Amino acid sequence: MMQWWKNIAVFTYSLVLFAACDEISSVPKVTDTLSSGTLDISVDETYKPVMDEELKVFMSTYPDAKIKVSYKPEADAIKDYLEGKTRLVIVSRPLTEAENEYCLKVKNVPSSLALAKDAIAIVLNKNAKDTTFNTLQLKGIVGGQYAQKYTVVFDNEGSSTLKFIKDSLMRNEPLGKNLYAAKGNEEVIEYVMKNQEAIGFVGLSFVSNTMDSTAERFSTKIQIAGILNDSTQQYYKPYQADIALKLYPLVRRMTYIKNETYPGLATGFSNFLASDVGQLIMGHARLVPLRMSLVIREAQINTEQQ
Repeated sequence: MMQWWKNIAVFTYSLVLFAACDEISSVPKVTDTLSSGTLDISVDETYKPVMDEELKVFMSTYPDAKIKVSYKPEADAIKDYLEGKTRLVIVSRPLTEAENEYCLKVKNVPSSLALAKDAIAIVLNKNAKDTTFNTLQLKGIVGGQYAQKYTVVFDNEGSSTLKFIKDSLMRNEPLGKNLYAAKGNEEVIEYVMKNQEAIGFVGLSFVSNTMDSTAERFSTKIQIAGILNDSTQQYYKPYQADIALKLYPLVRRMTYIKNETYPGLATGFSNFLASDVGQLIMGHARLVPLRMSLVIREAQINTEQQ
């Protein structure tokens, strides 16, 4: 009888040990740290110029870190995150309530942080006659009801830019039939350069990033529209100071969304983006850093000839 109980005890212990070992083996093996390993991330393509600079500096600082970036429409980047294809995305908004609820249901606990103020720039042909607009005129143009017929060009159908215009400018009013979906921000600008009656909406860093050769090339071949601020009754362009002071109307925020339960490379890179170095890179790209102080000084330009 005693031997029988011993056999039962040994058998039970073996089952528990086997289950524990099986559970341990099912836990994914950690292969990366804060500054080493490999990581796939998805990034809203409107941030490509500034994010290219961030990645270049991060990976040169930490040569054992290999980050592969996929630039895509924001809707696709967030889809990657929700489907567990990436632990880190850089987009222009936090998750919605429904998206957060889904994450909690599948035991994906997201954390997010706004990194910088960004803006939508309105690009015009070099010979465009109208160079300033109020929000009512913009709504008429995007809705296809403006007196002068424009071809309105966005980067693509799933872009953060189009979503922002739908939500913040049109407020769910119908879009016009004069909208054209290009294949990225560069194609938007190329189209506007060739068509005088076109008006394009692009991410700010594609036309303001002094470190990016593409932005520098475009800057002399297009115009940036001024937008009326209803409170001050003055027109503003997406300059850094006017974004920081909330004078330019079409402002949004660059945000990271992360899901990582250990100190891995997604945490390391997101920490870098919020660090002084990462924030300085955003400042040089003419975004407004939110994780460091930005000093704005008034200056007078002497136009008199010496």
